[in-house]
Amino acid sequence: MEKDVWVSVAGLQFGNSPEGERIEILTPGCYYRKKDHHYLTYDEVVEGSDEITRNIVKFDDDMLSISKSGFANVEMIFEKNKRNMTNYVTPYGSLVVGIDTDRIDIVEKEDQINIDIDYALDVNYEHLANCRIKMEITSSVDMDSMIK
Repeated sequence: MEKDVWVSVAGLQFGNSPEGERIEILTPGCYYRKKDHHYLTYDEVVEGSDEITRNIVKFDDDMLSISKSGFANVEMIFEKNKRNMTNYVTPYGSLVVGIDTDRIDIVEKEDQINIDIDYALDVNYEHLANCRIKMEITSSVDMDSMIK
């Protein structure tokens, strides 16, 4: 896979509504592999603001971590059948976040990587929602030809 990639991240939270709340971004990113780990960096703009959050994603067959820095600061770790706790630091205060991962699937193809994660999210030790993240990393050459 090439260094320059397109990153699609779709999140779905199942709280009070059975359809869930959908969040989706598509942005350019930078991908590389070092030893047995994959690395991905991309920026996202905070909705309703000019603030940018830098995301660094590290993953292998069994684990994925997302480190965010900028407007919000957090390191979220997803490991199948494991609960991880972290502090989510925002300009408005800090929250204790629990991530209990049920499923993590990573499928690697020549010019594309698909990641699916199902997890339960709690904030300050109270269950907030069941969530799903779908991430697609696509070689920028492939994505450019799809757009034309």
